[in-house]
Amino acid sequence: MSLRAVGEIIMFLRPILRRAIEVRRLCPQLGALRHRSVECGREQLDSGHCSGTMDDVAKKIREHIGVEGGYHAIPKCREGLLKFQPDRSDLPGRSMIDSQTTANILLESDALMRERFVYGRGLLRMGRIMEELDLLAVWICHRHVHLPKLPKGVPLPYTFVTLLVDHGHFLVEKFKADVDVSLSGHVSWSGNSSLEIMAYVRQSGKLLAKAIFMIAARDATNSGPAPVNPLTPANELEECLYQEALERQKRREGNLPHLESNRKPSKEEEQIMYEVFTRTKGIEGPTPTDMTALPPNCRWMSKWHRRTLLHPFPEHRNEANTIFGGFIIRKGIEIAFITASLFSNGYPVIEFISDVTFPHPIPVHSYMKLKAYVVYTQDNYVQLMTVVDAIDGKSFTQFHSNTLHLTYSCRQEVPEVLPRSYSEALWYLSGRRYLQRFREFVDRDMEGSESGPPENISGEGDAI
Repeated sequence: MSLRAVGEIIMFLRPILRRAIEVRRLCPQLGALRHRSVECGREQLDSGHCSGTMDDVAKKIREHIGVEGGYHAIPKCREGLLKFQPDRSDLPGRSMIDSQTTANILLESDALMRERFVYGRGLLRMGRIMEELDLLAVWICHRHVHLPKLPKGVPLPYTFVTLLVDHGHFLVEKFKADVDVSLSGHVSWSGNSSLEIMAYVRQSGKLLAKAIFMIAARDATNSGPAPVNPLTPANELEECLYQEALERQKRREGNLPHLESNRKPSKEEEQIMYEVFTRTKGIEGPTPTDMTALPPNCRWMSKWHRRTLLHPFPEHRNEANTIFGGFIIRKGIEIAFITASLFSNGYPVIEFISDVTFPHPIPVHSYMKLKAYVVYTQDNYVQLMTVVDAIDGKSFTQFHSNTLHLTYSCRQEVPEVLPRSYSEALWYLSGRRYLQRFREFVDRDMEGSESGPPENISGEGDAI
């Protein structure tokens, strides 16, 4: 073969080799957050529907339920819509593809939007992302609920409120502050008056975050439950997703018995509590003046909490005229970040959020008291619990509103946090369980993430 022929072959192969190298470099990212089943066969549920930007989504929700934008001292009465609430027998089945949609956050072209979503280090604020995902989850419920007998022009006689964030998983350091973010999701399970929503966050087609919400459907005045359309899987992919959601729902039944903070200590955990006690009673044992002694490179849990008091305003309310759940989640994440930063003397990033409960709504005229506690540490991980209480602005009575369980990671190993009382020991064990849960999700979601992109991907990005 002549030298000229060899040169021509090399010239032909050079761009192919260059492309192969580029794809190889992207393999770890393309495998990010992969589910063990990789969304049931490595396919994505994609209807092709786009709801525009998240500002468009907020506008669509208001229009759909007939709520005027802006602040009004006396909100528009919706009692007249109660007569349009249907019986569940009148509601046809809906598939997952009926509710699936995508919405965008334009960070590349909108500098003011970018300013809202980044913090000092240039990373994206996951609190903001969760706030937007919560709003998208509500819009997905609107797309799922279909009332055939509702007269044309009559607003939807429903209100949707967040019951629970089952979990959220983030790859914070892979986000870019100047690249558009794509949010998507769909209904994955429905009960009589509640819905599970799977929501995803992508950038440049790569899946970088996932969250699962439980949303309750309420009547037009938010005074009682409202029926929702049954979910009928339309194909094998939807059936697979539905079965996974069914397993999650079984864990959630019975007044949320799956919450790690509600479990009694096991025999193994009682042994852990005893070992912690023996480590902190001192060389000579407890004395009347000092019952505990702090081991080296350890800190007392009682000294590592931070609190703040907030005054929410009407701009933070939802269509039910209570404080928007996404705002509460964002503020809970932010105080946890501050607490983790001070504890670690560094810049931690949120990896996981789990079991965010919403037992009581917060009226718009209330105050919010947030307390973030470091409850468990291991290696470079800090497990926190943020408790949100509300103070009624009229009666000034206090009630519990929310609890968030958050996992942060640091670049360096962090000191060990230890309890001094029995109640703190229960928090310690709860934090240990939540960190274990996070690691189980990492082992599952990140399985094979270094091996390259999955095959037969339908649509953009990776599967979770």
